[in-house]
Amino acid sequence: MHAPVAPVREPLIEGHKSYHNITEDLCAPTEKAPSLAWIIAFIVSVGTMTFGLFCLAWTVWFGIGSWNLNRTIGWGYDITNFVWWIGIGHAGTLISAVLLLFRQKWRTGVNRAAEAMTIFAVICAGLFPATHTGRPWFDFFMFPYPNTRGPLWVNFNSPLLWDLFAISTYFTVSLLFWYTGLVPDFATVRDRAVGFRKKMYNVLSFGWTGSAKHWQRWEALSLVLAGLATPLVLSVHTIVSFDFATSVIPGWHTTIFPPYFVAGAIFSGFAMVQTLMIITRKILNLQQYITINHIESMNKVILLTGTIVGVAYLTELFIAWYSGYLYEQFAFFNRATGIYWWAYFGMMACNVLSPQIFWVKKYRRSIYIAFLMSIFVNIGMWFERFVIIATTLARDYLPSSWSYYTPTWVEIGIYLGTLGIFFTLYLLFTRLAPVVAVAEVKHILKSAGDQYIGERTKGSQGSEAIHESAH
Repeated sequence: MHAPVAPVREPLIEGHKSYHNITEDLCAPTEKAPSLAWIIAFIVSVGTMTFGLFCLAWTVWFGIGSWNLNRTIGWGYDITNFVWWIGIGHAGTLISAVLLLFRQKWRTGVNRAAEAMTIFAVICAGLFPATHTGRPWFDFFMFPYPNTRGPLWVNFNSPLLWDLFAISTYFTVSLLFWYTGLVPDFATVRDRAVGFRKKMYNVLSFGWTGSAKHWQRWEALSLVLAGLATPLVLSVHTIVSFDFATSVIPGWHTTIFPPYFVAGAIFSGFAMVQTLMIITRKILNLQQYITINHIESMNKVILLTGTIVGVAYLTELFIAWYSGYLYEQFAFFNRATGIYWWAYFGMMACNVLSPQIFWVKKYRRSIYIAFLMSIFVNIGMWFERFVIIATTLARDYLPSSWSYYTPTWVEIGIYLGTLGIFFTLYLLFTRLAPVVAVAEVKHILKSAGDQYIGERTKGSQGSEAIHESAH
């Protein structure tokens, strides 16, 4: 008789790495000269960012009239991009926080990129409402503060103000959560650096020594921030959906919007993290730390959340039909058969149909298909926001005011500029800090070694018992 053999799990770290190897591999991008691929990506990102900043300056100088908004469609490309960036950003910290709370070890390959993505995406999102006011130099009026010019207060009944409070709170918690995870790694880079870099990283690491007390406080703070960030994600995108759900416009005034927006945010966030992971592992040569196993786990979540989003789409259609409300039925019928039919079917194809390919394990584990599908999901989620906003507003109660909206080069330029800002900040981040958490990878390696030793000991004891019973 033979002892039963337990199934072998794929390692989260490939290549039989030692602690020294991990430190060398993950700190190398911050110490060595950038690769040619990084330089090309950085030049393209900075160029795109510069063009976007020029379009922002053009908007401030010539006014919102340089956009193609009209009397029917007062929200267009800018709010579409605002909600798209918010959706991407708000999933990043959720991914890291939930995986931390549930003690999922495969988070080590994705958590740092996800947390950084949150910070940079929210920065990009904030540009759109600040510009859409038409007079950005008066944006300080959005904040409730005592002033000497009389009782001037913001409208606390407005969901747009709820957005400001919710997003700023979430941004603060996400920034703290992200930076807390970076502190031990900044200390690791500091101990290897010399001169000015050593002083800089010493300041960034807050004098971290790696003592037991430091680690205890670090773990406690990480858990507290993860516990705060998780419900904040749900509340923030719920509040963003209130911009639409509290209106009286058919197609917007629905109670499904809060959970629908949260599911869509998680869906698009996982897709963007997948995009960043695949690009990062290639440019920084981190294939042994961001493995096929990580990519497959992400694809499983994309499949799940994509299916939830598809159910939400069908629920919207069913409720519109079941309500018997003529205007609600027309709003949803117009999405599929009206002038923006191409956006609706692009949304359905990218968000509902394309993720279903991940039911097949071979495709879940394919780098090229995973990257292509992550791009499709990002495009589809942009289409979703455009369909909700432009399609609904283009057809109101008065046929005489019906119109068609297309963005101008200025609006397109601002959107491209935010993509440039996002990738410029992310590329700079990869040069400043390890993209994969050094301390957490070492902890995973240690726990995996302990588990392996325990299983070997248990297995040997079991085989001895079987051998004795056979005799």
